[in-house]
Amino acid sequence: MEQNVRHFQDELEQLKARLLAMGGLAEDRVRTAMRGLTESDQAALERVITGDDAINQLHVEVDDRCVKLLALHQPMAVDLRAIVSAVKINNDLERVGDLAVNIAEAAARYMTHPPVKPLIDIPRMALIAQEMLRDSLDAYVRRDLSMAGNVLNRDDEVDALKTLVFKELLGYMQRDKGTVAASLDLILISRHLERIGDHATNIAEDVIFMVSARDVRHQSEETQ
Repeated sequence: MEQNVRHFQDELEQLKARLLAMGGLAEDRVRTAMRGLTESDQAALERVITGDDAINQLHVEVDDRCVKLLALHQPMAVDLRAIVSAVKINNDLERVGDLAVNIAEAAARYMTHPPVKPLIDIPRMALIAQEMLRDSLDAYVRRDLSMAGNVLNRDDEVDALKTLVFKELLGYMQRDKGTVAASLDLILISRHLERIGDHATNIAEDVIFMVSARDVRHQSEETQ
């Protein structure tokens, strides 16, 4: 019995490690896409657009590990919640990888037009979203409620920056019709970054559920 428990815990640690590896890949893809945008690096954008295989393979592997853990060990309580949360986090990370591709595609289109404005708020959004993603995964590994709560609180920063970007670019489009196509690409990038922040928030909510069995989705900050 003790050996089975030890084997289960080892498998759970390996699952966490694979999730962290997937999170690292997802974050790197976002970072590379943003570098391609800010440095006009077409090669970096192309690597993101065509480099989906590694994260897709990890997505399948993590799902398979979760199914085997559930089937073979029939875990209870916090361990069961950890595996269920891992399934959901796995899907969130796969979507982050897809959103990085969307950012790279929009950035590649943007590069075919004259620049609309200095890129300040969008890189700031990307930095916050990446920090949220990294902190949410750290919270999962450490089972840290405080860190998860901090991720939830930062979501408003990303939303506020997206609104600011939209209003500013709308002004450019109204003043100069020639900026419409490029401005729309930047608006799309800001929306993709907002969605990455949302996925990081989802992960933080899963951490809170895993550790405390509290479901904080759809609740206001006051009730969280």
